[in-house]
Amino acid sequence: MSLIRIDETKCRRDGVCAAVCPARLIARRGGEAFPEPVPGAEELCIACGHCVAACPTGALSNRKVPLEDCPPIRRDLQVNSEGLEQFLKTRRSTRVFKERPVPRDILDRVIDSARWAPSAVNIQPVRWTVVGEPGGVKHLAGLSVEWMRSEHWSYGQSFVAAWDRGEDRVLRSAPHLVVASASTGNPWSQCDCSIALTYLELAAQANGLGTCWAGLFVRAAENSASIRELLAVAEGDKVYGAVMLGYPKWRYQRIPNRNEAKITWV
Repeated sequence: MSLIRIDETKCRRDGVCAAVCPARLIARRGGEAFPEPVPGAEELCIACGHCVAACPTGALSNRKVPLEDCPPIRRDLQVNSEGLEQFLKTRRSTRVFKERPVPRDILDRVIDSARWAPSAVNIQPVRWTVVGEPGGVKHLAGLSVEWMRSEHWSYGQSFVAAWDRGEDRVLRSAPHLVVASASTGNPWSQCDCSIALTYLELAAQANGLGTCWAGLFVRAAENSASIRELLAVAEGDKVYGAVMLGYPKWRYQRIPNRNEAKITWV
């Protein structure tokens, strides 16, 4: 089967599929011809789905991204600019969580939403590790503290002292921790994991959850074989980011100001 299949009864021959293809793998042999893949398209196609998603009549199907697997966009669910602006401005880093766990189906939904985060060349390199029990999160916080203690890392000593007083300031006694790892051989892994975690954060907020980036933990995971082993990080992979996650204990009522955007127009 060819990489793309065209329903000639629906195709307008408008060239939209060819125009949106990032690698220019779809050609039009004259204004009246139906689109067709260029030589070598099968190997070069990154399965981004642009061609299928952009076709206004649903005339094109891609063997790697079948039309039947691409539901139409519901225009009634579109977010207006004012609502989106408030949604983004009201995201807060949550450091005080309720003790009740998040149901598994909600965790699955939030992580599933992050599948649509953009990644370089559509590699989708992120591998997720979810620590689903508060006891597991606390154990990882303790391993992080022990690494800081053994390294005599000056910045981390206040967190060590807090831990010794019975206060977890590393993972904030969160009920869950979501970790993103990827191959160190991919030069875009850091960026791709960060984007995916940002998608996850926003999906979490939409589901009534709070999150906070676990930078101290990521630093510890980078240097602690015990943490990487517990997380079952694959050989050749690295933890590039992590977020604490749970139901926020407190709700915020105002939007604090931020510095003006630093913009240089060139």
